[in-house]
Amino acid sequence: MPHTHNTSTPGTQNTGPAWHGFVIALGCGLLFGLGLTLSGMSDPLTVQAFLDVAGDWNPSLAFVMGGAVVVSLLGFQWLLKRRQAPVCGTVFHVPQNKAIDARLLLGAALFGIGWGLSGYCPGPALTSLLAGNAEVWVFVPAMLAGAWLQRQTNRH
Repeated sequence: MPHTHNTSTPGTQNTGPAWHGFVIALGCGLLFGLGLTLSGMSDPLTVQAFLDVAGDWNPSLAFVMGGAVVVSLLGFQWLLKRRQAPVCGTVFHVPQNKAIDARLLLGAALFGIGWGLSGYCPGPALTSLLAGNAEVWVFVPAMLAGAWLQRQTNRH
């Protein structure tokens, strides 16, 4: 069956009922969480073992990240060429800022330090909420507080 290109202009596409976007986001989140769980990335010890290059190093995170990068790179390129707008929206939100500045480097350093110390980044932390790890119940509120603080200090 041939692909029909979306010929509507951004801002004029009928996006359907609001719950469609919620259902799609929920499905994507569940699939992402399942992938994190099956790959072992929701276990902070797996992440910390990857960062322990001088000790009992576990390279599995590199393969998971490499696979995710390849799928994302190819998927985004294909999607942006085939569609003018997302299924449940009017325009793709593609970052335009390509500057590598002090704010980006400081944010990346803080993220990396927190990730290395805790073994959690946002996706696996949310996935781990129901896994019974007590420390994630401290990490997630701290992560949300950090996100809130960033929004408060980054208002334009």
